[in-house]
Amino acid sequence: MPAAPQLWAYDILAFLTAGTRRWRPVLLAQVAPTQGDVIADIGCGTGTQLRLLARACPSATLIGIDPDAAIRQRARAKLARAKSPVQLLAGYARDSAELLRGRGVTKVLSSLMFHQVPLDEKRAGLAAIHQALAPGGTLHIADFGLQRTPKMRKRFRLVQKGDGFDNTEPNAQGVLPELMTEVGFHSVDETHVFETITGSISIYRAIRP
Repeated sequence: MPAAPQLWAYDILAFLTAGTRRWRPVLLAQVAPTQGDVIADIGCGTGTQLRLLARACPSATLIGIDPDAAIRQRARAKLARAKSPVQLLAGYARDSAELLRGRGVTKVLSSLMFHQVPLDEKRAGLAAIHQALAPGGTLHIADFGLQRTPKMRKRFRLVQKGDGFDNTEPNAQGVLPELMTEVGFHSVDETHVFETITGSISIYRAIRP
C-alpha cells in the first residue's frame, strides 16, 4: 500500500487504490473459516479482514497481530461488534511463532503486509508463521506479487515510492512463493491475480506439511 498520510485515511486509500473490494472476498473464500478453526491475521492492520472472518464464521477463534498500537486501537473499535471476541496482539511477523505457540493455529493469513518489509523480514516472518501453524495448517497471503506486464510494473511505482524500492522490489519480482518454499511450505500456489491501479495483487496458498 502507498503510505497513508493519516491513519483514518488508510482504509479509504486501500479501497481506492488496492482493489480491496474485489480480492478481499476471494481471500475470505479461500481461507474458508469453519467451526474449530484458530486463525491468525499477521499484520492485521485496521482489522478489515478479521471483521469479514468474524462475520463469516463467529465460532472460529480469531487472533490479529500488528506492531502498531494506534492501528490495533482502530482495529479494536472496528471489531467491537463482532459476534465473537478477536484477540489483538502486539508484534511483527517474525514474532508470530512465539506469540501463537500452543494455540493450535490451523490457518494464517496476511494481506498487504509483506511488501512493506525488508527481504530478511519477509523470510523471518514466513519462517515464524510456518513454525506457528499446526501440521496440515494453511497459509493465505494477498499482497503485491510478480508484476507481469509493463502496465502493472509502471503502476506499482506508486507503491514503491511510498513504501521504498528496496522493500517492495522483491515482491515485484515474485519472491514470495520462493521464500515460502524455502522456509518449508509445500504446495505453494498463486491462486488469483487482480490488476489494480497500483499494480497487481496476487493471492497465494501454501500448506505446512
